[in-house]
Amino acid sequence: MRIAIEGGSLFVKVDEAQQKGAPWLMLSNSIAADHTMWDGQVPLLTKRYNVLRYDARGHGLSDAPPGPYSFALLVKDIISILDHLDIERTSFMGLSLGGMTALGLALEHPERLDKLVCCDARADAPEPFVNSWVERIGLIEKFGLKAILNGTVERWLVPSFVQSHPDEVARIEAMIMGTSPAGWIGCAEALKQLDYLKDLAAIKVPTLFVAGAEDGGAPLPVMQAMTNAVAGAELVVVPNAAHLSNLDNPEGFNSAISGFLEVGA
Repeated sequence: MRIAIEGGSLFVKVDEAQQKGAPWLMLSNSIAADHTMWDGQVPLLTKRYNVLRYDARGHGLSDAPPGPYSFALLVKDIISILDHLDIERTSFMGLSLGGMTALGLALEHPERLDKLVCCDARADAPEPFVNSWVERIGLIEKFGLKAILNGTVERWLVPSFVQSHPDEVARIEAMIMGTSPAGWIGCAEALKQLDYLKDLAAIKVPTLFVAGAEDGGAPLPVMQAMTNAVAGAELVVVPNAAHLSNLDNPEGFNSAISGFLEVGA
């Protein structure tokens, strides 16, 4: 289905739970990904939840309104979806860009959240982080998504996965190349302004942080500091996984989230 947002519409997909009256769980994608990045988690999650997936603005089948975007705008998109579907409360899991958006949701609209899972994300934008996005924006403006394809795959996946799963890597590459350049740049501009770290102590909803053991984009010390800042939060590490830990090691990722989300591995 499509749901109107400021400047366009978003693609939204619902995977119904195995039992009626189930609670909701919303999933939010990384930059350069779409709702299909969660395919490996849906069979597990629908044991307990109605799963609500969407393509972030500028990604997948969603519109790419003119940027730059902001996290305030990305959070507003989530509220637009929930309001349209008359969903008062949901649990929420996001990875990378989606995980950062999840932090904004928890800070701005805690009354809409039951549980929060923030995966392979960070909460601030130090100068090297900002510079990396400036560089990639420049490449895409000149040459398109192809210019960052190989580097993205290298950040997302450990080498052993790339070597042993050629068909899955080809699907992931197609997902990256299917992203709107304008949408990618719009979200990258939001990432350059990331500034939630100083506010994390205000998060009161039950929170789980999930980190790929070999993630260079959101390194373990960064995610440990975020975990320490949120009272009662837990950190679970997914072994043999880089930045997109749910794709790199689906079994390890599903095990990492199963207890917190009460779905059973």
